[in-house]
Amino acid sequence: MYAILSMWKVFEHKKAVKQLNSLPVEIIKRYEKWKDIVIISGPNGLKMIKGFNDEPLLGEWKGFQSSHLNLQFRVIYKIENEQFFVQVVKVAAHDYRRK
Repeated sequence: MYAILSMWKVFEHKKAVKQLNSLPVEIIKRYEKWKDIVIISGPNGLKMIKGFNDEPLLGEWKGFQSSHLNLQFRVIYKIENEQFFVQVVKVAAHDYRRK
C-alpha cells in the first residue's frame, strides 16, 4: 500500500522576495529550511519545531500566521482556502505594521 503525500506550495509575494534579497545569509538559510518544512509537512510541521514558534496573528494581521526565523526576524504568511498553498507576504524584522 502506498501513502499519498500531499505537497504544499509556497508562493512568495514580490515584496517578500525583495525583502529576502536584503537579509543576512543566516536568515535566508533559516527561511529556506522553513520553506522545506512547509512544502513537505505544511503548517502543522512548523508547530512540531519549537524554534519557529508558529502562531496566529491578531489585529491588522488577523488571518495571517507568523513564524520566528530567529529572535528578530519573522516570516508572515497566510494559508489560502485551506488548500495546499501558503502565501508568504513578509519576511522582516519584528514589526507587524502594514506597509
